[in-house]
Amino acid sequence: MTKAKIGIVTVSDRASAGVYEDLSGKAIIDVLNEYLTSEWEPVYKVIPDETAVIEATLIEMADEQNCSLIVTTGGTGPAKRDVTPEATEAVCDRMMPGFGELMRAESLKFVPTAILSRQTAGLRGDSLIVNLPGKPKSIRECLDAVFPAIPYCIDLMDGPFLECDESVIKPFRPKAK
Repeated sequence: MTKAKIGIVTVSDRASAGVYEDLSGKAIIDVLNEYLTSEWEPVYKVIPDETAVIEATLIEMADEQNCSLIVTTGGTGPAKRDVTPEATEAVCDRMMPGFGELMRAESLKFVPTAILSRQTAGLRGDSLIVNLPGKPKSIRECLDAVFPAIPYCIDLMDGPFLECDESVIKPFRPKAK
């Protein structure tokens, strides 16, 4: 079985300011460790809110590092520096709008400001790129909502088979006819 490579990208200007503890990126790793029983390797980066840097990082993780899944956190709000969705759209071959729609719908159960979120998802080559919000609590809520579809999406792209702890998260894979 092929070990999955999963990119984790934290987008934050605070990262370049020196002392910075990346709680969001660590939250993604923690959640994925809970979900996945198959072997996987994180490809982890903390980068600033700059379109060119985000694009270059996503391209490198997809094209050179061969990450089947790339999960970003941060830069999805309405602030002028929040450019993660634009960078994601610029590097993707096809967009997957259902991911953002579901994440916003799920977040609205907890906070009315979820409508300000601009998360999106798309495909670049053999990689699924998913933008998550920046708060660890919101990361968990959004991943709980969309992750059941992620292993099957990666299957359809001929990526590595992601096995999950079904007592934590149950992936949906249609049964063969």
